[in-house]
Amino acid sequence: MKSIAVFASGSGSNFQAIQEAIERGDINATIKLVVTDKPGAYVTERAAAKNIPVLALSPKTFDSKDAYEQAILAELRKNDVEFLVLAGYMRLVGSTLLEAYPSHIINIHPSLLPSFPGKDAIGQAMAHGVKVTGVTVHYVDEGMDTGSIIMQRAVDVVDGNREETEANIHAVEHGLYTDVLKQLFN
Repeated sequence: MKSIAVFASGSGSNFQAIQEAIERGDINATIKLVVTDKPGAYVTERAAAKNIPVLALSPKTFDSKDAYEQAILAELRKNDVEFLVLAGYMRLVGSTLLEAYPSHIINIHPSLLPSFPGKDAIGQAMAHGVKVTGVTVHYVDEGMDTGSIIMQRAVDVVDGNREETEANIHAVEHGLYTDVLKQLFN
């Protein structure tokens, strides 16, 4: 059984989907820690409801990115975490974590990479008028959404309707991430 930490900055819907898949026995892993850069994020409540420890640190309270990541790394090591699963974590991972977890950090992104990397991928796709976007799960490297692709799924863009497009993407994200983690850990 793999020991993982889930990193999130927002509501934690992907965390919830992963935890439920673990509870069903679909993924051979245990979430040892939830890490967030937003101490007030809803993911902290979701984790507490599942009795999963939360590390909520505001990067602004640290002198540097390295100091912030060193504090995270200390908790990851204390919890014997083997894989980092980024699920709506809105920060670039730096060299401290990349060096400690080579090829053991994965991310989910709401586009068919390499198209529309970075922030607001859905907005980028809609602004470009594409008919199909999607979801990508990839390994994390030092670039922004540039790591090796593990799996992708296409999602139709609902013309002129960002809200519906986002809902469709989130629905695909939950299934895709579960499928990837099942493949990696089972």
